[in-house]
Amino acid sequence: MVNKMYGLASSTWDEEEIAVSTKILQSGKLTMGQEVRDFEQVFAKYIGAKYAVMFNSGSSANLAMFTALKYVSNSKMKDGDHIIVPAVSWSTTYYPINQSGYVLDFVDIDLKTLNIDVNLVEARITEKTRAITAVNLLGNPSDLIYLEALAKKHNLYLIEDNCESLGASINGRMAGSFGDMSSHSFFYSHHICTMEGGMVNTNSKELMETLISIRAHGWTRGLDSDNSVHPLSNNEWDDLFRFVLPGYNLRPIELSGAIGKIQMRKFPKFLENRKRNADLFVQLMKTLSNYSVQEENGSSSWFGFSIILNGKLSGLRNKLVELLELNGVVTRPIVAGNFTLNPVMKHLKYNPLPLLGNADLVHTNGFFIGNHHFDVTEEIKRVYLLLLNFEKEHIGG
Repeated sequence: MVNKMYGLASSTWDEEEIAVSTKILQSGKLTMGQEVRDFEQVFAKYIGAKYAVMFNSGSSANLAMFTALKYVSNSKMKDGDHIIVPAVSWSTTYYPINQSGYVLDFVDIDLKTLNIDVNLVEARITEKTRAITAVNLLGNPSDLIYLEALAKKHNLYLIEDNCESLGASINGRMAGSFGDMSSHSFFYSHHICTMEGGMVNTNSKELMETLISIRAHGWTRGLDSDNSVHPLSNNEWDDLFRFVLPGYNLRPIELSGAIGKIQMRKFPKFLENRKRNADLFVQLMKTLSNYSVQEENGSSSWFGFSIILNGKLSGLRNKLVELLELNGVVTRPIVAGNFTLNPVMKHLKYNPLPLLGNADLVHTNGFFIGNHHFDVTEEIKRVYLLLLNFEKEHIGG
């Protein structure tokens, strides 16, 4: 076993983040305040959205999005409505849909992009369908132009789970700017890190105001006098403690907002390095015939590098993963694989499942390795040689 590890993720912090953390702690102003508001403005501008509302995690951001659909003024959502989702994603893409009273409607993925197969989506739309969830997987944008048009055609909401794809774009337009709402995650392993943290972007003032209320107990505090959630009385005592929506406590802290501003300033360099690493990875993988990697749609921000065994290597995923781990290469499933194969499904409400053959292939033959915000040329070459030798060992050549 080699001593040098090739991990999934690494810290994007340096002394600057440590210094601002100390400053915030010494200030005594710890709960959500001006630093969070400033970060929201920076982030909204980057995505190209009118509004950004910060949360304590990307999972909380998803929960808030689907809750907001129900309680926004003039909502067209009701309990039992259907929301289309891809079969490959993280658990908290799905849970908030049920937690908000809706029914999951799974669709298979495109094996090349690993995102929802847009050729299958329209056929799943029924009179009960109210929204489509596009998950931009491992940095790669879904076909957001098509999904945006399809949602408009059928009068549906388009929701983007962009937690893994900060910095991705299509024709110069940022992923996260196509949906009625989009979520982002700032967890340690993601493109930027604020410890824990998440964000929702939207161009709708009504959704933004609903998100603000849901984020903090469902009260009216933090809303302007002229808002769509509930009129303020202009009695400060009443307006600080008036509860109008069944919300949560999903607030971030000032520390995360302050760090987020620094991380966003550094992010262009992080993204440049991730893309340079990806260029090498894709170039090398083209020389191997029994592995497939994610096909870029638009411009990916390359969260990680997926690998799917096929041909004569099909069925040998576990053996390869063991070899990689023994050589210091950390691996993970491609997100959660085919999520419908998880035991938790017995607790979820979902429509009868269609054939999910591509999701099954990802589940049994796929895995991913990490990408980083710095040069990992040597690590990628090491992985390539391990894959090459594994291929030669099992199929000859």
